[in-house]
Amino acid sequence: MKKVFLSIVAVATILTACKSEPNKKATETKKEVSVAEKVAAVNNVDTTSSVLNWKGTKPTGSHNGIVSLKNGALVLEQGKLVGGEFIVDMSTIKVSDIPADNEANGKLVSHLINSDFFDIETYPTSKFIITSVAPKDNLLLVTGNLTIKDVTKSITIPATIATIDGVTTFSSEVFMVNRAEFNVTYASKSFFNNLKDKFIDDLMEMSFVVKTKS
Repeated sequence: MKKVFLSIVAVATILTACKSEPNKKATETKKEVSVAEKVAAVNNVDTTSSVLNWKGTKPTGSHNGIVSLKNGALVLEQGKLVGGEFIVDMSTIKVSDIPADNEANGKLVSHLINSDFFDIETYPTSKFIITSVAPKDNLLLVTGNLTIKDVTKSITIPATIATIDGVTTFSSEVFMVNRAEFNVTYASKSFFNNLKDKFIDDLMEMSFVVKTKS
């Protein structure tokens, strides 16, 4: 079976509130890697149980939540991950730390989806395309092209994969994305000098949990 490489999303990614943690490091980004082959329509991901988790921080607190996948695929060869595609539906951004019936929840979601942050009218999806997978100890180092808004960069994230009762689950460890590198500029000290303590941290926490259909 020929090895294949897919497109995979990541998302996505959100930003707003939490205590700054100086020991945080952004996951290294590199120039986009070309993908020799793509699988157009594997689409074996269960979008009802697959999510991108996010957390955004600022000096006074944090917010966290999830974003659902629109579609995607995990490509396996003899039980090993060889490719994948996660397409993140940015219109599904949810905030988890504020009760859903609280007015502040709706205001924050509206803030995140408009042009201040992810501008979902212009950029309705984010994506991550796997370009290589390398084992290291008990983990996989999964390298791929992460696209947020109009920027694509190559990143490597640690992850695990397991298949139980015919369902394969891809779980990444938390990785850090510098939103400023993806033109998400609202209240960023990388773009504005007069924010004082009213800034939002550039680094966002993300992690994937992606399951295949049973």
